[in-house]
Amino acid sequence: MNGRTAVVVGGGLAGITAALRLADAGSAVTLVEARPRLGGLAFSFRRGDLWVDNGQHVFLRCCVAYRGLLQRLGVTDQVEIQQRLDVPVHDVATGRTGSLRRAGLPVPLHLAKSLALYPHMSTGERLATGRAALALRGLDLDDPALDQESFGEWLRRHGQSDRAVEALWDLVGVATLNATAEQSSLALAAMVFKTGLLSDPGASDIGFAKVPLGALHDDAARAALERAGVRVLLRARVTDVKPAEEPGRHSVLLEGERIDGGAERIHGVDSLVLAVPQDVAHELLPPGSLKEPQRLLELEYAPILNIHVVYDRKVLDRPFLAALGSPVQWVFDRTSHSGLRGPGQYLALSQSAAQAEIELPVAELRRRYLPELERLLPAAKGAQVTEFFVTRERTATFAPAPGSARLRPPARTLTPGVYLAGAWTATGWPATMEGAVRSGTAAARAALATVPVAGS
Repeated sequence: MNGRTAVVVGGGLAGITAALRLADAGSAVTLVEARPRLGGLAFSFRRGDLWVDNGQHVFLRCCVAYRGLLQRLGVTDQVEIQQRLDVPVHDVATGRTGSLRRAGLPVPLHLAKSLALYPHMSTGERLATGRAALALRGLDLDDPALDQESFGEWLRRHGQSDRAVEALWDLVGVATLNATAEQSSLALAAMVFKTGLLSDPGASDIGFAKVPLGALHDDAARAALERAGVRVLLRARVTDVKPAEEPGRHSVLLEGERIDGGAERIHGVDSLVLAVPQDVAHELLPPGSLKEPQRLLELEYAPILNIHVVYDRKVLDRPFLAALGSPVQWVFDRTSHSGLRGPGQYLALSQSAAQAEIELPVAELRRRYLPELERLLPAAKGAQVTEFFVTRERTATFAPAPGSARLRPPARTLTPGVYLAGAWTATGWPATMEGAVRSGTAAARAALATVPVAGS
C-alpha cells in the first residue's frame, strides 16, 4: 500500500476501471454506488425465468480499453468477436437483403467489394460514398473546427444523398453515436468512422457478450475489486465533500443502509473520483473545481429505447439484423444469453436516438412494432408473442451535438485531489463502453500523477 486513500463515486465501467487502477497502484480504495449492483448503464436484471440486459451493448475490436477491462476481470471467454465484420441489412420496402462485410485486404480495400455489391444504394451513390469515405479518412481529428459542424452538413457537401445517409452513414452512426447525422458533431462522427472503419481492417469486427451483462460488469467486477482490496459499498451515496485540514485532501461523507450507523465520514481522502452522470457531478464538485461548472448542465442527454419480444418459435435465423425502410433499427437474438428454454426465441430491438418514442406507452409500442417485425421477419407472422416488454434509458448517453466538445471536461479538475470520470468527459470518444473505460483510466492516471514522492 502507498498509504494513500481514494474514494470512487459511481460503480459503472468508469468507476470500476478507476477503482482497479488506483488499487493496483497501492491506494486504499472505497467504491460507492447508489444502486444495488455495479455496471452502470450496462446491466442485467431478472424477469421471471429470463435474464434481461437493459439494452443491447456491443463493442468493436478497436475498443482496446474495454477489452483490456474484460481481460482484467477474467471474462474474455464470455464474449465473442466476429472473425470478420459482417452486418446483414434488410430493406423491408424492397425485400432485398445485403451485407456490410470486410475482406482480408488492407484499408480501404477491405470494404470495397462489399460496398460495390451493396444493394441498398445505386451505383452512383456507392461511388460517391467511396469518395466521401476517403475524404473522411483525411480529416484531422485534432481540428477543433470539426466540432462546430454537423456530420449531416458535411455529408451533403460531399455529395451524399438522403438514401446513402439512411442506408449507410446513419445505419452505423445512429447505433454508435445515439444520434442521426444531422444531430451529430462532425468531430465525433469522424472519430467513429475513422477509428472503426478506416483505420485497421479488423477494427470494426463486432463483439458482444455471450452471457448476461451483469455476469461481466457486476459479478466478475465485484470479484475483481474484492481481490484488489477495494471496499465496495452498494446502495450508498456520497452526500458531502469538504476540504480536509491537509492541503489537497478532502473529507467525504457517505450515507447508506449497509454502512454502520447509516453514515460514515472518510477523512484525509487523497483522490476523489466522481464517476457519475454530469448533473450529479455538478452537485458534488467542490466550488471552483471547474471554470464554468454550468457547462455540465448544458451537456444534454439522449435516450435509447429497447423493445423485448419473446416468440413461441424461431423467427430470426441469424444473431442480429439491421433494418431499412422500417422504424426498427437493429434486432438481436438474445435467446441463449437469457436462459430461455424451449422452442421459443427472445429478440431485442435496440432503438437509438429515440426522443420521439421514449415516453410512448407499452401498448402503443406494441401496436407499432409487432407489425413492423412481421414485415421484417416473415416467419413472425405465424408466431405467437408470449412476452412483450420495454426498457427505457432516458439518460443513456450524452447528446453528441455540434459544439458538445467544449462542454466535456477533462479528468483533472481545478481542485487538487478531485477528478472526473464518465463517458461524457473529454475522452474524444462518443458515449460508449470504450469511452467509459478510457475515462476511468484517465482519472486514475491523473490521480496517480499527483502522488508525492515519499518523504516530500
